Amino acid sequence: MTGQLPVVVVVGRPNVGKSTLVNRIVGSREAVVDEMPGVTRDRREFVAEWAGRRFVVVDTGGWEFTRDEPLAQAVRHQAEAAVGVADVVLFVVDVTTSITEEDAAVASMLRRSEVPVVLVANKADSPAREVADTELWRLGLGEPMPISALHGRGVGDLLDRVVEACGEAPPVDEGDDIPDLAIVGRPNVGKSTLLNRLAGEERVIVSERPGTTRDPIDVVVELDGRTVRLIDTAGIRRAPRIPEEADYYSVLRARRALERADVALLLIDAPEGVTQQDQRIADLVNEAGVGLVILLNKWDRVDDEARERVEGDIARRLGFVGWAPVLRISAKTGARLHRLAKAVDMVLENRRRRIPTGRLNRLIRDWTGAHPPPTRRGRRPKILYAVQAGIEPPTFVVFVSGGELGPDYLRFLERRLREEADFTGTPIHVVARRRSRERP
Repeated sequence: MTGQLPVVVVVGRPNVGKSTLVNRIVGSREAVVDEMPGVTRDRREFVAEWAGRRFVVVDTGGWEFTRDEPLAQAVRHQAEAAVGVADVVLFVVDVTTSITEEDAAVASMLRRSEVPVVLVANKADSPAREVADTELWRLGLGEPMPISALHGRGVGDLLDRVVEACGEAPPVDEGDDIPDLAIVGRPNVGKSTLLNRLAGEERVIVSERPGTTRDPIDVVVELDGRTVRLIDTAGIRRAPRIPEEADYYSVLRARRALERADVALLLIDAPEGVTQQDQRIADLVNEAGVGLVILLNKWDRVDDEARERVEGDIARRLGFVGWAPVLRISAKTGARLHRLAKAVDMVLENRRRRIPTGRLNRLIRDWTGAHPPPTRRGRRPKILYAVQAGIEPPTFVVFVSGGELGPDYLRFLERRLREEADFTGTPIHVVARRRSRERP
């Protein structure tokens, strides 16, 4: 994702303002911020810029040495992995509280590392509060830098120091034609397991607890020789089932991930079958104009009778995206995942497919001659001509006069277009526009 850009990792115990600082540095509300400790769990990467210098800033989960539960250990492991690839570490502490056991433990670990560390005394909202940072010298990490991430106070000076610590800027590759694949689905269907399997490392936290992933996570991987960017998103749930505000914003970010994706990998829990929520997510993908590959996960745990039921569910409940390829996989074991790269390549190619205008209009004339549009409100519409207005997704505009084309006839045209050209894996948008017989 970032080439040779320097990596700046933000660490600290929970609820000291790490994500607020990341948002301040990036310049937008990318990281989820909540008063509840532990909202950030995985490490997230963003490209930031200061004084003409670009770098990667990495947000990490709250570092907790004293808790031994599996989720806390996984968060700690993610933070340690991030520090392992850092060029600069920003160790954030809360200047309004005394040094805690967690602060001291993190400082001890950072002193043993060979990475430059900047001690950030956050929540210094006024000069009076800077007095409190004097005890932070005891952490042995040099002079604390007082800031207020919430109000922006002192952040400019902090970034000056970060840029200085990053050293000389490497050459920047402005090109980025890496396709984006968004891993979407209900909570706890195996999205993070799939990402870790494809990435070849424990890149995001996997837990039996639904909703572990709160933010979209971007990871660049190789799929059979093709470089792609995977986006692991928080599980999409219906609004009444989102009890926490942080989860609400996670759903919004999942929708945003679809908006910037080229292809969505819709993960479905095969033992549970296709649910109404799976239908809704497929509809979101279709509305976003994103390519789609359906992955029936945990296929190795489904017996023959259940497999027949699931196949029926796919045909009955997801028939409106019947153009999407379906793969039967196991994210946990990696079974049949070798087929994914070929499916993704096919979808990406089909999203760029064009039908020449002359050929398109000959086809439209043949179809409408054999099956004219039905009369609506006493008037029969006549299709004058058609053009392919765009790709990704393929979008066709038909100009009509004398009446309106109904949704049923537009779906008829879409089916015929799919029979004529290979649009497997991609939505097709067919829209009607009123026009007089004479072209301008």
